[in-house]
Amino acid sequence: MSLSEEEIRRITLEAINELGEKASPALVKSIVENAVNKIDGGEIPKAENVRKFDRAILTSFGINRPGVVAQITALLSEAQCDLRDISQKIMEDFFTLIMIVDMSNSKYGLKELDEKLNAIAEKLNIKIFLQHEEVFRQMHRI
Repeated sequence: MSLSEEEIRRITLEAINELGEKASPALVKSIVENAVNKIDGGEIPKAENVRKFDRAILTSFGINRPGVVAQITALLSEAQCDLRDISQKIMEDFFTLIMIVDMSNSKYGLKELDEKLNAIAEKLNIKIFLQHEEVFRQMHRI
């Protein structure tokens, strides 16, 4: 059995409502993952099974060096993701990056893509966070 996008969204909203002001991205993610594991054996739907809300928000920051954006976008291209919007800012030695990523044609699910991005982040000693658009919206609704 695979949970629908609507069911995952419902679980996420319940977690946010229960946590109230204590809701942080990491805590909500942990609660939702635990709930999904209990209900569905840990299987979050792959991107090809999710059509209604198929975008993710990627944020990244760290010490700037040549090739940071190139390595991130190369992985997204290899995963067959489409960049819908991108914003980058260089502030002296530091960079920030925000992307809206369309995963509707991706060969990876959100979890698998996040793991691959984490490998890049570790290699480059930067931070990369990938969140489903709906989770991002709900956590920043105030």
